Amino acid sequence: MEPPPPEPGQSGDAFAIKTAAPVTPAGPPPIAEGRRVGAGRGLAWLGDGWRMFKEAPGSWVACFLIFLLIMFVLAIIPLLGNIAGALLSPVLIGGIMLGCRDLERDEELTVGHLFDGFKYKSGPLLTLGLLEFALSLAAMLVAAAITIATVGAMFLGVLMGQSPDAGATLEPGFWLGIAVLLLVVIAVFIPVSMAVWFAPALVTLDGVAPVTALKWSFFACLKNIWSFLVYGLAFLGLAIVATIPFGLGWLLLGPVIMASVYTAYRDIFFEAREAPPA
Repeated sequence: MEPPPPEPGQSGDAFAIKTAAPVTPAGPPPIAEGRRVGAGRGLAWLGDGWRMFKEAPGSWVACFLIFLLIMFVLAIIPLLGNIAGALLSPVLIGGIMLGCRDLERDEELTVGHLFDGFKYKSGPLLTLGLLEFALSLAAMLVAAAITIATVGAMFLGVLMGQSPDAGATLEPGFWLGIAVLLLVVIAVFIPVSMAVWFAPALVTLDGVAPVTALKWSFFACLKNIWSFLVYGLAFLGLAIVATIPFGLGWLLLGPVIMASVYTAYRDIFFEAREAPPA
C-alpha cells in the first residue's frame, strides 16, 4: 500500500503555502503586563531567535525580503502609502508570530505565514495599526514642539528632511542643536516603540484587545529595561557587522530580530518556556 501524499506545507518545501490553524488562545493566558526577567535574557532572546532561524532559513529570508519589499513600495507612495504601511505592518508581523508559534510546535514556517494575520485577526490587527499610527503621529508632533521650543525652527526643517544653509553648518551651535534634536526624537519615540513591540503577538496569539496589548507591551518593556539595554547593545554590534558586507548580513540579522520578538514575548508573558499546546 502506498503511503498517503504529504499535506500542503509538510513536504519539506520551504516556500510551500501553508494555512495556519485557526487562532484560539490555548493553555494559560499571558501574564498581564508581563514579568521581570534577568538582564542576561536579552542575549538569550537573540540566541533563541538564531536557533529558530536555523530551523527554516529559506522561509525566514523569503518572509523578511517580502516584508521589506511591501514596506518599501508603500513608503514611496506619498501620504497614503505611509498610512497603509502603518496599518499593514502589525498584520504582517502577526503572521510572522503565527509562524514562530508553529515552529515552536515542530511544524514548518512558510511564506504563507506572513499573510495569515489577514485570515484570522485582520480586524484587531488593523485597529492596532491605526493606534500605532496615531501614537507615532502624536510623537512626531511632540518632538516638533519640543524642538521648536528648544533649538528653533531651523532644526524642525532638518527633522522634516530639509537641508540647512551651507553657512549654518559651520556654526558650533548648529551641531549642538542637531544633537539636541536627535535626543528629543529618541526620547519621544522610545515609549512608542515599547508600546508596539509585543502588541502584534499579544493580539494575534492571545486575543488581547489592541489597546490592552499596547499597554501590556509598554509595561513589559519598562519592567525589563535592563534586559532590553543588553538586547539593544548586542543588536547594535550585530547591526554593524551585518552592514559591513554590503548589507548582506541583514538577510540573517533581520529574520533573527523578528524571531527574537517572539522568544522575548514567550519569556516575559509566560512563566514556562515550553512550546504552546497544539
